[in-house]
Amino acid sequence: MAINLKIFSGSANPKLASAICSHLGIELSRMKVSRFSNDNLFVQIQENVREKDVFVVQPFIAPVGDTLLELFIILDALKSASARRITAVIPYYSYARSDKKDAPRISIAGRLMADLLRTAGANRVLTMDLHSDAVHGFFSVPVDHLTAIPYFVKHFRERLDMDRAVVVATDAGGAKRAGRFAQRIHLPLAIIDKRRVADTEVEQGLVVGDVKGRDAIIFEDEISTGGTLVASVATLAAAGARRIYAGATHGVLCGPAIDRLTESAIESVAVTDTIHLPEDKRMNKIVTLSVAPLFAEAIRRIHTGESVGALFD
Repeated sequence: MAINLKIFSGSANPKLASAICSHLGIELSRMKVSRFSNDNLFVQIQENVREKDVFVVQPFIAPVGDTLLELFIILDALKSASARRITAVIPYYSYARSDKKDAPRISIAGRLMADLLRTAGANRVLTMDLHSDAVHGFFSVPVDHLTAIPYFVKHFRERLDMDRAVVVATDAGGAKRAGRFAQRIHLPLAIIDKRRVADTEVEQGLVVGDVKGRDAIIFEDEISTGGTLVASVATLAAAGARRIYAGATHGVLCGPAIDRLTESAIESVAVTDTIHLPEDKRMNKIVTLSVAPLFAEAIRRIHTGESVGALFD
């Protein structure tokens, strides 16, 4: 397998790429990424990829513009080097939040990025827990959409009393996602009535469902500024929840997120390593679950032509 399989990493999360390679028993492939004096990016593939099956690991993290441009140039370099098939491995596809035209004169940027990935040279995409399932349909190339739900199920089963727990969706829009998690972990589901005031501000009302005296698990696809999460914690505490936990695939944790989590009454927050957490974002309340084994197995199956969907049957 290793002869025809190559895995490259952009600068966004090389630690995850290295962990994926470790699980596959191969070395991370070599390339050079630098900048000219005028700040233009320069990418050179330093291995023979002709007729190889190539995977490029690059989540969309800040600065997202630089991350995207680097990925596009890497894909184009691999296409020019005659790679047989190029898969863009995007653990966190941040533009999935731009999935609809909900205001005048705006771009549906999630679709635009999908088009640009194909133009740059991606023959297929491997991603995880998109903010909106509809984004899957934006791509004109095959997409394998992984989920980290099994990792969260294992994590919370090992730490909580399942007889006194409940899964909570922070709003009606997230009920389907939280519902899948609740079904997998065999727990009831509660929903918080949320009203978004601005991008970083929410106001919340009643809890629909029984949370009194229970351990509440707030389940999301990502935590950005933490505004929704801390407001949910306050709402659940007022409704009588015993202890409050959270699980989110993507720990973006931007802006005031760390301060908000530190000051909140939440017990712990579980995230995955789709996004690398620098030292200044690490705190005792945050638990990181590695999804490298899942990405490694998905890459192996894509390479050998086996079913990826069977991983979740």
